[in-house]
Formats: sequence, C-alpha cells, structure tokens
Amino acid sequence: MDILIRKAITADLDLVTHIEATCFPPAEAAPREAFKERLKYYSGHFLIAFDEGTPIGFIDGFVSDDEILTDEMFADASLHNPNGVWQMIFGLNTMPEYRNCGVGGRLIEAFVELARKEKRKGIILTCKEEKIPYYAKFGFVNEGESESNHGGAKWYQMRIRL
Repeated sequence: MDILIRKAITADLDLVTHIEATCFPPAEAAPREAFKERLKYYSGHFLIAFDEGTPIGFIDGFVSDDEILTDEMFADASLHNPNGVWQMIFGLNTMPEYRNCGVGGRLIEAFVELARKEKRKGIILTCKEEKIPYYAKFGFVNEGESESNHGGAKWYQMRIRL
C-alpha cells in the first residue's frame, strides 16, 4: 500500500465529514459545520491519508498554549493559536477497511514530525481507556482521567513531549 499524506484544504470538507461519520458513533462524531470551521482556522494542522487517491484517514487538532485539552476546544476552532506551544489531537480516523494496516500510526508519526518542525513542546490528546496502550507505543504518556465528557464517554489525557 502506497500511502500519501498531505495537509487538508477547505475543498476536503465533504471528504473529512464522511470519514468522521464512518469512524465515530453519532454522539462523538464532529458535524460537518465543525469541520468547516476547523479547515478554515487550522487546515495546516489537519493531515489526510490517501491510498492511490482514495481517502483512508485523517488526523487533526489545533495549537494552543493550554496544557489541558478541553471539550470547548473541540467546539470552537477559533481558539487555535498558531503560535501556541502544544499541538492538540482532536481526532484520528482510519476507514474500517484500512484499520490494522499502519495507517493511523503513519498519521501519528507525520503529526509528530510536523509538531517537531514547528518547534512545539509536544502533543496532547484524549482517548478512551482501551486506546491508551496504542498511543503509548508512539511515546504518549497517560496523565490520567480527563475532565472531558465528550459524547458521554470517559476519556484519558495523554501527552508526548518533543
């Protein structure tokens, strides 16, 4: 599989909305309007993976000086601070037929590399308990239960320092 990863553009709105709706339950999936805002404010922090032209996944998140990833951040893309020191991850999505093929890992590695190039202190994400070992493989450290109640689920904050 020849995976190409590139930064998103505003014309990718329908594509990323479709991937999100496929990958997450309705209570957790970001709506089209949220992606419209995200692409407007931080398309440079939004990477999409393709397999020979077929979109197969994405990773996104804005930059902030805040050290805690909050639910408000998911809802308000205008909080993006291009000069912030922490890169957030709001979503990592891989289409079901491409899971367990390394696509998510390639997206994480590309995001880490982007954050390094931009001289960020590190990357922060929240995930469900069962995903903690997955992110730990890439160097993320579990900081405990998050204050987030996004989608009514229990989340854990993880961080990698660069």
